[in-house]
Amino acid sequence: MVNTFKKHINEQLPFLKNKKLILTISGGIDSVVLAYLCHDLKLNVALAHCNFNLRGEESDADEAFLVDIANNLDLELFIESFDTKQYAEDAKLSIQMAARELRYRWFEELVDLLHFDYVLTAHHADDNLETFLINLSRGTGIEGLTGIPEINDYIVRPLLPFSRNEIIDYAQANDIKWREDSSNSSTKYLRNKLRHDVIPVLKEINPQWLQNFKMTQEHLQDSKVLIDDYMTQVYKDVVVFEDDVIKFNVSKLLKYPNPKPYLYALLKSYKFTAWDDIYSLLTAQSGKQVFSATHRLLKNRDFLILSINDDQEEVLESHFEISEDLNPIKTTFGTLVFETVSELENAPNNTIFIDKDVLKFPLIIRKWEQGDYFFPLGMRGKKKLSKYFKDEKLSLLEKEQVWVVCSNNQIVWVINRRSDNRFKVTADTIQILKITCKSF
Repeated sequence: MVNTFKKHINEQLPFLKNKKLILTISGGIDSVVLAYLCHDLKLNVALAHCNFNLRGEESDADEAFLVDIANNLDLELFIESFDTKQYAEDAKLSIQMAARELRYRWFEELVDLLHFDYVLTAHHADDNLETFLINLSRGTGIEGLTGIPEINDYIVRPLLPFSRNEIIDYAQANDIKWREDSSNSSTKYLRNKLRHDVIPVLKEINPQWLQNFKMTQEHLQDSKVLIDDYMTQVYKDVVVFEDDVIKFNVSKLLKYPNPKPYLYALLKSYKFTAWDDIYSLLTAQSGKQVFSATHRLLKNRDFLILSINDDQEEVLESHFEISEDLNPIKTTFGTLVFETVSELENAPNNTIFIDKDVLKFPLIIRKWEQGDYFFPLGMRGKKKLSKYFKDEKLSLLEKEQVWVVCSNNQIVWVINRRSDNRFKVTADTIQILKITCKSF
């Protein structure tokens, strides 16, 4: 296996040579074998072990065993101890997910602080098969079937082409000792149940199962490349970027045969799960929307509008007060700056000039509300904001983001859009107040 491993490094992962590497090691056969292989190839590796403190004395024995391994191979060993149960409870995660988060966060810290180039993990071909079956059982797109990536940013998995049997044979042939994690024998976890109860049956049915599976994944990966290339063109055709939102042209989407897979491919990375509801948005009335944990998809006229799903509980204030001292005030949409000036000047939409003496303090900044009206500068009479928005062809999302400045319950300024005629500068104005909204 050493020669095969060396050939794989030389042909597929040559960038690992002469780089500073950290190898994640648990004490199990996979990571221990990887440590010996890297040592035999004289790669510049150090070892990193996470003690999750989940198995009492067994966890401590793993740690002591790895100290001996590091000494025998003359390799540096980093050890970090975690209170995994407490972290899982605080973060409301399963023990497995908590351990994963703690593990990869620590690896990232080691890379940053000690300037390692890559982190090596000991995932192998059987791990890949298990992951494939897990994703298949949960329902997945082609991404979930293409397997564990051999290279993912600074994470590299050099054992991915090798089977568990090859690793065991190498360890036994070279009298390499390892530790067995007792939790790996429990079939209460899906991965273990597949490993112990399902995959052996598949291999019994067809001894070439793993090799054929690897070939199937290669075909799937090739197919994914074709799909990604095609979706790049679709993306250019139907997607429009505007400020902090992404807009999908519905009419263009509907021109594609069976638009559902296109919509899935466009939105799959935004953590949506209610796909039937999303597909229904294509023919829904304006105002219909679907939420994911991170984003919102809103139907508005001819577009589906994707925006970040802000947690309303995180908005510290729904309105702001401006006292007569007119200090700058930072809001959720920008900073308002006030200045007394001697004359008018041409200004963009984010700036207005008003008669300061007409104002009643404190001024209030708030979101617009149904029933609000104002007297648009340059027009006669009043107009409801809802009618003004319709005339301006504002989308539903744009309407939600409109704030107003009020004086004594009267709208002074629809911020960044239109000021009110009642507060305009006239020949009788003594003090001109300039208000500018500066975006972040």
